[in-house]
Amino acid sequence: MDTISGKVAVITGGASGIGFATAKALAARGAKLVIADIEASALNKAVAELSSSGAKAEGVVCDVADLASVQNLAQQAFSKMGAVHILFNNAGVALNGHLVDMKHSDWEWIMKVDLWGPIHGVEAFLPRMIEQKQGGQILFTSSIAGLVPTEGLGVYSVAKYGVVALAETLRREVRQHNIGVSVLCPLRVDTNIGTSERNRTADFGGAAASPRREPQASSNIVMAGEVMKPADVATVVVEAVLANRLYVLPHDDSRDLIRRRFQRIDATFDEQKKK
Repeated sequence: MDTISGKVAVITGGASGIGFATAKALAARGAKLVIADIEASALNKAVAELSSSGAKAEGVVCDVADLASVQNLAQQAFSKMGAVHILFNNAGVALNGHLVDMKHSDWEWIMKVDLWGPIHGVEAFLPRMIEQKQGGQILFTSSIAGLVPTEGLGVYSVAKYGVVALAETLRREVRQHNIGVSVLCPLRVDTNIGTSERNRTADFGGAAASPRREPQASSNIVMAGEVMKPADVATVVVEAVLANRLYVLPHDDSRDLIRRRFQRIDATFDEQKKK
């Protein structure tokens, strides 16, 4: 994407954390914004802050786990803005605990938000983005846990691996339409995801169904390295949009983790030949 000025960006999970920081960074470059969030009060506050800074911003309450809600978001965005050029599937939740301890409702909640949420975004927005013939960029928030197995965050990791696969495959399929795809895989960021059970809806047992669990030793991976500010991550995200960069890796600390995983995979070929 050559320029962001005048483009329309839709961001889920846009009222706080990486989503809101990215909204501000895009607004600073002249983008028009539709931010979506499940928390109405936080959403209203975020829209007010963006508008007071001079940005054109609209807010839509949206539960990405619900396809109809995401379809409504798309309808509102195209109706109010006329087009959508940047779609940032960013909303996500997390839950600590070993796989054996997870209830079925835990699996359903994490998968519905973290994997089906981005799928719903693609379903609701991509056909119209192709139809408008203006190109664009679709972004997904995954995690280092979507590239490296993460004990103690297993359900989250399974979902985030799926998001990486979604982004990698979609990139190949939409390049002919001048639509780029990026996937953000951060380590630690100073956001509210650690308290995401506050938004666990009744369909998945409600907030009470998410007992507070101490992070497992797992989390040696996700707890390692620098805790970045959302604004610093947003800077890297905006650069990725302009460069149509597939992998967005804001933490240098993740490099060795990723390298070791692929070295293990590569070594398997040699091990098999020894038999």
